[in-house]
Amino acid sequence: MLFAPAKINLGLRVLGRRSDGYHEIETLFQEISLSDRIEFHAQAEWSLEIRGAKLDAGEANLVTRAARLLSRAAGLPCAARILLHKDIPVGGGLGGGSSDGAVALIGLCRLWGLSWGATRLEPLAAEIGSDCPFFLVGGLAHGTGRGEVVEPLEGCVPGTVVVVVPDFGVSTAWAYEAGGFPLTDEAKSVIFLSSLKERPIPAGRPVCFPNDLENIVLTRHPELGRVKQKLLDFGAEAVCVSGSGSAVYGLFSDSARASHAAQQFGLPYRVIICRAVSRPRRT
Repeated sequence: MLFAPAKINLGLRVLGRRSDGYHEIETLFQEISLSDRIEFHAQAEWSLEIRGAKLDAGEANLVTRAARLLSRAAGLPCAARILLHKDIPVGGGLGGGSSDGAVALIGLCRLWGLSWGATRLEPLAAEIGSDCPFFLVGGLAHGTGRGEVVEPLEGCVPGTVVVVVPDFGVSTAWAYEAGGFPLTDEAKSVIFLSSLKERPIPAGRPVCFPNDLENIVLTRHPELGRVKQKLLDFGAEAVCVSGSGSAVYGLFSDSARASHAAQQFGLPYRVIICRAVSRPRRT
């Protein structure tokens, strides 16, 4: 069994729409201690069973897509029995589907006897989804391109992470389309959260990390703005919508204060108290 972790975005900047239809972005990914679980079993045909969420297990599922891509790339039959135990909320901007796809590549390599490392798997992961290459690395990382160009960073954000998830998801494709970001054919020079690489939680007054998708999502779902404000009111040092949402998180240096803030949210919200995770930097 392997764990497929969730992530939060410590801000997200959309630099513009690309000629291939994707968007050029810049973000900081941070792995957190919330995860799905994936079991890998040998069998003569392919099957995927999903527990904990009502999701299509067919060709659109990123685990199935990962298996098909790896099978073709390795010249091996696509044969395995996979049990996916979902705990990461669907449609929350926490990367659950991308993580499942990336970890499926790792697990199937082991099951099929392939000694393929992250570098060899990265092109396949990028084909599965923009966030997938990050989950081959994990920890704290700088993401550029459409999110698939990943630079691992040392350490992680300190303290406690409180993630608040409403009872609805947000389509990432809708958020980008609604943003109406202009077409760009050249890289833009930007300064993005440079201080976060040295001091992930800024000292002094609380901050809201810049997320160019956030105002788009808050216009349709103003209740998420109230979630942000409540997290700040109860002691969060930093708050943000993760990716395109719908999850909102707060970073707390004091665990007792984090627990108290989490208690302020009842149904229909799901509240998850977790921590950031660091990974060794790749050489």
